[in-house]
Amino acid sequence: MTAPAPGATLSAMDAEALIRARYGALPFTPAEVPEALAALLGRSVTRRYTADPVPDALLDTVLAGAQSAPAKSDLQQYSILVTRDAAKIAAIADAIGTMPWIKEAPILLVFCGDVRRGRLVCAHHGRAHANDSVDTFLNATADAALAMGFGIMAAHHAGLGTCPISYVRNHLDLIASLFGLPDGVFPVAGLTLGFPAARNATSPRLPPSVVVHREGYDDSGLAPALPAYDALRPPGKPRYPEVHGPKPEGCTWSENAARQLSVPERANLRAWLASKGLNLD
Repeated sequence: MTAPAPGATLSAMDAEALIRARYGALPFTPAEVPEALAALLGRSVTRRYTADPVPDALLDTVLAGAQSAPAKSDLQQYSILVTRDAAKIAAIADAIGTMPWIKEAPILLVFCGDVRRGRLVCAHHGRAHANDSVDTFLNATADAALAMGFGIMAAHHAGLGTCPISYVRNHLDLIASLFGLPDGVFPVAGLTLGFPAARNATSPRLPPSVVVHREGYDDSGLAPALPAYDALRPPGKPRYPEVHGPKPEGCTWSENAARQLSVPERANLRAWLASKGLNLD
């Protein structure tokens, strides 16, 4: 069965409002926006959840949406860990320590790159797996990220809220222990899932002139664009104050990005992956 034809479209005024909310300006005049695309343009994270349980059938359908993502060479090199166990979720939340909404969510998903499955498929057919390389790691990571993106949108369409959690990679041994991860399987990101008590406001994104490169790469417009973009974002909690010093008034987006990117993070990731049989040569 093929997908249904696109449904109703938004008015020009509503479409422009979505673009303004996403960019803080109207960098282009949008074409007709189908309702499905409008849901994507208006998506935002959820960091407050109700206590209502997510029915199994709804969860399974959202996961089917995640599995509808494209995958490199149709190899589907990812797995999705699912837990409703409050103690397990609390252990992860407590280890992270700065994201109380993780405990509020009734479900936590962890999207993983999965090279193990390909190894087992090769063994099933009597062939040696010859692709333990950085390329395979990248493909599996991309597969997991695509599945998570599709899962986020499936959840949004189903009336659920989500929030990605990259910090699961700060606690690789904990995740591996809680879920019994074998060699060849590695966490990419977590995702809280539940019915929203409130959704966050739409987060403005960098202007298309900075992100979209037509016919060739050109970042000459980045520096001129940053002041206006920073002005769109409320001051954020300073990142790494123990390294860069406190800033009670908060930091702009670009200053916080510079603070974070100037401090090495997850330096043990390569060694941990190697311990799980993942070769990055």
